[in-house]
Amino acid sequence: MIPTQTDLARHLLGKEDAALDEEERNVLEDIVLGTPTTRDAADVADERATFGDHLSDRVAAVGGSWGFIIAFTAVLLGWMLLNSDVLKYFGLQFDPYPYIFLNLMLSTLAAVQAPIIMMSQNRQAAKDRVAASLDYETNLRAELDILRLHHKFDNLIVDRLDQLEAKIDRLAGAPGDRTAA
Repeated sequence: MIPTQTDLARHLLGKEDAALDEEERNVLEDIVLGTPTTRDAADVADERATFGDHLSDRVAAVGGSWGFIIAFTAVLLGWMLLNSDVLKYFGLQFDPYPYIFLNLMLSTLAAVQAPIIMMSQNRQAAKDRVAASLDYETNLRAELDILRLHHKFDNLIVDRLDQLEAKIDRLAGAPGDRTAA
């Protein structure tokens, strides 16, 4: 007879079905169905992610890279060089020192980039919570499987001892037995 989820909850966890949390319910369901419990946390997090989540991850990946820092430094130096010497020579200087327009653009970039990076960090924290939950499910499944194996071994040992005891009783009561005298 295959035990039900309710039977397993009572026997292995000492809880009623209603008292189980989501992870425990998932593990017991997997045991009843005979399916593996382990899942890749990154895959689960990606399934739950929205377009905005993926976009914030990409922006954070680009904005937090050495390539971005080097390219951005080159653009800033080019901007300052153009507006200091080259364009001033031709009278076309559009953002003279102290580069107020450049400061406005940098402030705007920082104002937009910071919340996007925070969204990406929040998503990473959510991924970590999913990973922790899946780790707990895996550990719980392993522990419950070990408990179930212990119960099986205990039952096998008791059955074997009962068989040996019955055999000893038969041998002790057999006619012509020398140990009975």
